[in-house]
Amino acid sequence: MIDLRRLHVLRAVAHYGTVTAAARALHFTPSAASQQIRQLARDLGVDLLEPQGRGVRLTPAAESLLAHADAIQARWEQAELDLRAEQESPAGPLRVCGYPVAISVLLAPMAVRLKERHPRLAVRIHEAGVPESFDLLFEGEVDLAIVEATPQNPPLSDARFDQQPLLDDPFDLVVPDGHPLAGRERVDLSDAAHEDWIAPMPDSPCRTHVMSACGEAGFSPAVVHQAVDWNVTAHLVAHRLGIALIPRLAQLTPDLPVTRVPCTGNPHRRMLTCTRRGGHERPAVEAALTELRMLAPGAVA
Repeated sequence: MIDLRRLHVLRAVAHYGTVTAAARALHFTPSAASQQIRQLARDLGVDLLEPQGRGVRLTPAAESLLAHADAIQARWEQAELDLRAEQESPAGPLRVCGYPVAISVLLAPMAVRLKERHPRLAVRIHEAGVPESFDLLFEGEVDLAIVEATPQNPPLSDARFDQQPLLDDPFDLVVPDGHPLAGRERVDLSDAAHEDWIAPMPDSPCRTHVMSACGEAGFSPAVVHQAVDWNVTAHLVAHRLGIALIPRLAQLTPDLPVTRVPCTGNPHRRMLTCTRRGGHERPAVEAALTELRMLAPGAVA
């Protein structure tokens, strides 16, 4: 008989990449986590980890076992759904997470609508970046996340998660009022090739989008300033320290002397809803997804 607690430790090692990181997430010591996996390997009579440099990697047997483990997790989600099937309407806690723009424009309005339509449902919102959102889903700490599509995300085929497109958030070129490009209805980014640029920080998912959009326009932007917050970026633009690509959903400080100009080629970032595999069928999650799909078209109008 497989000990499911030990199997969960192995799943955590696969998710976080190292025994140490998995132990930290599970509130184990690294030695305790290693012991759990060694015992699981003895129970099954196979090797589950093998040395790789200074670390370890999963063996083919472990990879095969994890495919079954992910299926077991999905069945647990289905079992919970079956047990709640007799409820007349969504009820209980619904834990959701997302990055700041997603919370402001989508998750907060969603929570208000759900409170009005399902009084027995209690929405709990948690601000989290993209990698943390997947960790929270994996750990069972949240039921639904809005994430940005990035090359670092788990693939859509990942058996642990169900990722679905929600909306595309276009990037506008933001320039100071009176800038030569401010009067255009639409701008080709190649016309901004010789400008000073303000870009997201290197570890931001949006940094990739900005650099890619400029690359497709045939140039590498001269980045002179970097910022985390879109309002900080907009204030730097307002002081004529450079120009920037800013997502349309980003709510900027009112009355800033800046102009948003749509871009040809429609550079954008894609927002996804994400649940654990099978989790989207829970009544509370299903109700939340319905509200998000209703809110999404008007968010970028």
